[in-house]
Amino acid sequence: MVSQKFRDLGVMTVLLRRVYSQRLPRIIMLKDKVDSGERLDRYDISYLDHVLADARAIQPTIERHPEYQPLAAQLIGLYKQVIDQAVENERCH
Repeated sequence: MVSQKFRDLGVMTVLLRRVYSQRLPRIIMLKDKVDSGERLDRYDISYLDHVLADARAIQPTIERHPEYQPLAAQLIGLYKQVIDQAVENERCH
């Protein structure tokens, strides 16, 4: 039987690959978009909803592994910046 530690290691390996290959490039693109005053479209908003749902789902794994908490906090902070700026952009239009 596979221990929780090894399951978590597998989950975190997949998540880290996804962060660096998909999530980080996309959130940087979205940050550039909102920082230039553009509004998010429905696909961008759907993407953010999906990412936030994923973040909630992996929260127990992150809590079991404090070594990943700083990275998770930085990513959440980046998503928050994008969302806050997107809300501000909506107010201005």
